[in-house]
Amino acid sequence: MAGRLLGIVGPSGVGKDSVMEAVAAARPGIGLVRRVITRPSEAGGEDFEGVSEAEFAARAARGAFLLSWPAHGLHYGIPASVLDELAAGRDLLVNLSRAVLPEAQAKVPGFACVALTAPAEVLADRLAARGRESREEIAGRLARAGFALPEGVDVVELDNSGPLERTVAAVLALLDDRPQEAAREMEARR
Repeated sequence: MAGRLLGIVGPSGVGKDSVMEAVAAARPGIGLVRRVITRPSEAGGEDFEGVSEAEFAARAARGAFLLSWPAHGLHYGIPASVLDELAAGRDLLVNLSRAVLPEAQAKVPGFACVALTAPAEVLADRLAARGRESREEIAGRLARAGFALPEGVDVVELDNSGPLERTVAAVLALLDDRPQEAAREMEARR
């Protein structure tokens, strides 16, 4: 049986990487897709492969990416080898841009998406705690936080402003095709 690709989207500071790492730790068979990004590898944050603009462009020209997009002055790519892992039956989590969700849905059978949300003040605190952006850059990221999701893409929204364990339980329930249980986990936060 083919694996499932679960895209995780949401504004900067919502905790995408924290949720993904915790889900993978809770279920060791789940893999995390390592993105290719045009920034230095030592920039910190998520585990990614840092490449130059020229190298990224060369890989894109060779068809090395399943998905790619520009954002925040950088380019992001999802390796095409993801399809091999899915074909081998491995479930994968990937941090995606909302802009590529329709393309992901069209290219990957069974693709599912979770949109993480949190109040603006929670996002601001988390972004400030990262220490990677200036106050102006944080304000710019917060201004983009409310962009709508593309139409026609099946997305489940989960509030990630509470305990990480609840969000993880809800994501695991979704991966196990238990949407009612995922909804109960999220309702317990209210």
